[in-house]
Amino acid sequence: MELKSNVFNCALCFEGGGYRASYTAGFANVLLENRVYFDFVCGISAGASHTVDYLSRDQTRVRDAFIALADQRPKAGGVRSMLMGHGYFNADYDYVGAALEGYMPFDFRAFAANPARLAIQSFEADTGRTVVWDKSVMGAAIPMMEHVRASSTLPGVMKPIEVDGHVMYDGGLGEGAGLPTHMAEDAGFERLVMVCTRPAGYRKVAPTNRELRLYHVISHGNEAVEAALATRWQRYNDAMDHLERLEREGRAWVFRPDVMPVRSTTIDKPKLEESYAMGHEQAERDFPRMMEWLRG
Repeated sequence: MELKSNVFNCALCFEGGGYRASYTAGFANVLLENRVYFDFVCGISAGASHTVDYLSRDQTRVRDAFIALADQRPKAGGVRSMLMGHGYFNADYDYVGAALEGYMPFDFRAFAANPARLAIQSFEADTGRTVVWDKSVMGAAIPMMEHVRASSTLPGVMKPIEVDGHVMYDGGLGEGAGLPTHMAEDAGFERLVMVCTRPAGYRKVAPTNRELRLYHVISHGNEAVEAALATRWQRYNDAMDHLERLEREGRAWVFRPDVMPVRSTTIDKPKLEESYAMGHEQAERDFPRMMEWLRG
């Protein structure tokens, strides 16, 4: 099996956002349907899932990753899953179990054959350090899935995972606060396509006192995690300001949902299917404009 890239001078970047990624999965599939293959792809949290799924070039997996697991409650998540101690999202099943059972297979052979580079990000709980991984730590399917899970593990919502002796949390707690612009820039790219899960103009607001107390509880005394949660809103807004600056300068092309129909925690399958369909439809409309920008 030989796969080739055809976009080399521009990075593809996927923002996280939980099940809002059902919408941006439509964009990823429009790229695959039109055989647009970026040579560098990066993502954080749900965007890390998009990254590896896009590189496997499996359009069914891209679509189903944020839809099909809704049929697997309480195994995959939900209130019952949380009460059973597995977390609102059951990471053990969602990232490994579903693939091993054959319910959500992953084409690791195609992924490994893809020459494109990737980067995904996680947050080291004991040090507060942002950690970025590439394909070198993904020599087999299970390690790959575990690293994607580590990029996506939300405190208080999912069971944490250890990687190399460190407890890891969602990469959105680290640099960029969920926007992977810096990952493309650190890899040397001056141009990027950013796939966002928030509409144009979105900014986060400062946490309320109640939210700050919640951060304290779910951090379990970990000051680095608590500080990252408390400051994420401002760091996200700064990262978005930077992305919009790149966009004005012609160095970034940004896909933003016209309307986001679901929340990050939505696990209602019909709503997720509608979200995917809306994202796919918008991506088809926006695709010619993106291609014109890429050729510019």
